[in-house]
Amino acid sequence: MKQLQNSLLLRIGGMIVAITVLALVSMSTSWMIAETTQGNGQAINLAGSLRMQSWRMASLYQQQVTASASADTLAQAIQDFEKSLKAAAIQSVLPIDSTTPLRRVYQQVVHDWQHIIKPELLTATSQGQGLVLSNIPPFVDQLNDLVKQIEEATEAKIFVLRLILGLAIIGTLFVVIWSIYLINNILVKPLTTLLGLTERIRQGKLTVYTDFIGDDEIGQLGRAFNRMAEDLAKLYQDLETRVEQKTAELTRSNRSLELLYRSITRLHGVSPSTEVFQTVLTDAEAVLGLDHGLICLKTDSETQGKVIASTNPQQPPPLCQQVSSCAECNSSQMLCMNNLPDGQQILRLPLTDAEQRYGILAVNLPADQERVQWQVPLLEALSHHIGITIASEQRSEQHRRVSLLEERAVIARELHDSLAQSLAYMKIQVSRLRTALKHPAEGEEVTEALEELREGLNSSYQQLRELLSTFRLRMEDADLGRALQQTTHEFTERGHLPITLELALGSINLSPNEEIHLLQIVREALSNILKHAQADQAWVSLQAQLDGSIRLQIEDNGVGIQKMAGVHHYGMAIMEERARALHGRLQYLLRTTGGTCVQLEFTPNSASSFAHDIRIAHAA
Repeated sequence: MKQLQNSLLLRIGGMIVAITVLALVSMSTSWMIAETTQGNGQAINLAGSLRMQSWRMASLYQQQVTASASADTLAQAIQDFEKSLKAAAIQSVLPIDSTTPLRRVYQQVVHDWQHIIKPELLTATSQGQGLVLSNIPPFVDQLNDLVKQIEEATEAKIFVLRLILGLAIIGTLFVVIWSIYLINNILVKPLTTLLGLTERIRQGKLTVYTDFIGDDEIGQLGRAFNRMAEDLAKLYQDLETRVEQKTAELTRSNRSLELLYRSITRLHGVSPSTEVFQTVLTDAEAVLGLDHGLICLKTDSETQGKVIASTNPQQPPPLCQQVSSCAECNSSQMLCMNNLPDGQQILRLPLTDAEQRYGILAVNLPADQERVQWQVPLLEALSHHIGITIASEQRSEQHRRVSLLEERAVIARELHDSLAQSLAYMKIQVSRLRTALKHPAEGEEVTEALEELREGLNSSYQQLRELLSTFRLRMEDADLGRALQQTTHEFTERGHLPITLELALGSINLSPNEEIHLLQIVREALSNILKHAQADQAWVSLQAQLDGSIRLQIEDNGVGIQKMAGVHHYGMAIMEERARALHGRLQYLLRTTGGTCVQLEFTPNSASSFAHDIRIAHAA
């Protein structure tokens, strides 16, 4: 209860409550008075209009007596006057107490109207004209008195409203000044003092204390401040030692990161060599404070390891003298320690990646140095990167060999499918020619055989040139798009024929065999266009479809395809064979605007995942 009484929150809350109550009382009272004055202006206007209506009714009465106005007009004026006299705006300003002046004046106006003025106006005779005109001025004076009473009542309410607002302002100012005084004494001054003490602590003066230790919140804050100053003084005593320790750790971490960065840059920048591994070992020994080290490679299929880098001039290395065989040295999959007779220790770490073990990294620890905790993770990371580098180099070499073998297989297949078949055909023709030469009478068959040999040689020579051009494209550029651009450029220059190339394969990758077939079909189709189409424009389009298939179109605006019966078209046969090799469908279509469209559709071997992604994107 004592703490609650001394609470700053309670005091400040009381101030706020006092201001709030004062404001609410003043505002609610003002609102009530404003509500009672609402409509007073309209009532004054209506009461004032009654005077004008009285004179107007007197004028209409006189005109009715002289027959210059109708009785209906006067009756309407009387009805309007009664309506204004009994209007809700006037009724709302009338007090309930019947003894008030405003109420008495209004009752007198109503009485005179109903018993004197209205009966006289309804009797429109020449004898009553003078009586009406003599009663109107006193009646208007009563209306003036009514208007004056309404105005005075309104002004009285406004005066009360002003009085309440003035008292509320004075009361509010008093409470605010009182609140400012209390807040300054119980809150601002103590906080200013504490702020000054905090600044002194920031400057390093930790022996400061505050005298504000009362029972309220500021007192609790003062006691907490004093305890904090004591704790800071204690912590400051060992702060420099901790800073030195952290600085040493940060320096060591920085050197470790720098070592890893340099090692990774050397290992993954170029093809690693013995010099690179030697430099990495020397760098690690200098940073970690180690003795000599070595890197030894040995796979599971090998019986003898091979030291590819060593900083120890002693041969053989101490590790090789310590273990009985290379198999024993490389048997462990985890880091392990070997003790030497001179007290040194050798730390062995396996060189591995996610798939295979390639050897070990061994480093000598001095006899007077224990294995430090931070050195081991760094050496493990270094050995892991060395293993990854070795694995990457082996995979790159394997990929180069596979690519070379695959390229050779493509060349052999192309030679077999084109030039070898042509040579076999010419071999048959040579045998036929030899048989015909034995019978000189068959001169026509000799001539036919020679002609077919000539055509076969020309075809073989053309196929050889096409294959050489294709293989040059493959060797100079591994990109199918660049190869197609060179092909269209070549045929454009050869036949002075503008050729438009459109390529949109997306993320589909074609195998070398598929690329060779596509190039050969494009070259054969363009060759046919130059020879037979008589065209002045050609188009080559290679696009991926939504289902993952590939569509190749070679179009021209020439005379159209003309395939006569009995004539063997070697080029078309070769294109059809290549289409079958791709498991595709080759069509020869007539363009509606003239010319031919050679269209090939096939599904590449790598299109299944691509078609799945395309369908998902299309559905989305």
